[in-house]
Amino acid sequence: MSPLPRSAPAVRRLMGGQTPPPPPLLLLLLLCIPAAQGDCSLPPDVPNAQPVLRGLASFPEQTTITYKCNKGFVKVPGMADSVLCLNDKWSEVAEFCNRSCDVPTRLHFASLKKSYSKQNYFPEGFTVEYECRKGYKRDLTLSEKLTCLQNFTWSKPDEFCKKKQCPTPGELKNGHVNITTDLLFGASIFFSCNAGYRLVGATSSYCFAIANDVEWSDPLPECQEISPTVKAIPAVEKPITVNFPATKYPAIPRATTSFHSSTSKNRGNPSSGQLTLFRFLRGVAVIIIIVALILAKGFWHYGKSGSYHTHENNKAVNVAFYNLPATGDAADVRPGN
Repeated sequence: MSPLPRSAPAVRRLMGGQTPPPPPLLLLLLLCIPAAQGDCSLPPDVPNAQPVLRGLASFPEQTTITYKCNKGFVKVPGMADSVLCLNDKWSEVAEFCNRSCDVPTRLHFASLKKSYSKQNYFPEGFTVEYECRKGYKRDLTLSEKLTCLQNFTWSKPDEFCKKKQCPTPGELKNGHVNITTDLLFGASIFFSCNAGYRLVGATSSYCFAIANDVEWSDPLPECQEISPTVKAIPAVEKPITVNFPATKYPAIPRATTSFHSSTSKNRGNPSSGQLTLFRFLRGVAVIIIIVALILAKGFWHYGKSGSYHTHENNKAVNVAFYNLPATGDAADVRPGN
């Protein structure tokens, strides 16, 4: 009798511990048992990395598992980072995670060369190179390279790029050019004019980069002389107020109007002698008016009180004018009761 195959114990368990049948029948039973020999076990360990299982509990044929580097480690470019289940075994994978420096230091005066721009793996001893930015020029006495050190930090950079200088702005006629710091890339200058001149153009300019050089953003302005007409404009627009004595005294006779008119033509205030004369004339006029009023009142009262005449011919006049009674004697005229 031929010996039992290696799978005989499994077949005996399936048949409840009974002796297996002869080989032809045993072969038929083995063909009917579900095959589990294609599944792989757990993925192998990889230094400095962990498998991404995505919740899988079994790993059938053709299953692929990818690894992720631990914190502080970076995948080495060009190396495989996954395994494949094939014939109930995992494919071989080499160590692909290694220590690396971070992204190279960013410099304000230089930029990393394009050949390193997409790289993320910088092992110990790796060197990168820089090139000057616009507005800067290379200092050949200093190195433009940085190296990843043993502690996985970058070496300290030298300032191997220096600012370029804009040309001297020149002199501003009838004005001043104020240089606050220097004439290097990024600096600003300011313009002003002397008294009696006005600025025409930009009040400031800064040194900026253009192509492979630097220049001023604005040209020098001009200082133009302010003409007399321009100076007089504010004085014309400003109202002028002149005070005359007439605003301080009552109305005066028309004869004095010519006095004020003549003085106003002189665009000045009357002198003290003219004021004294004016006051004297005004006083004389007032006195004359008062005397005239007194005399007029006296004559009016005198005429109202009546008159006495002895002339014969005046009898009729006196009787008619004063409404007096007449007596027999023409000369005798008496006031009525």
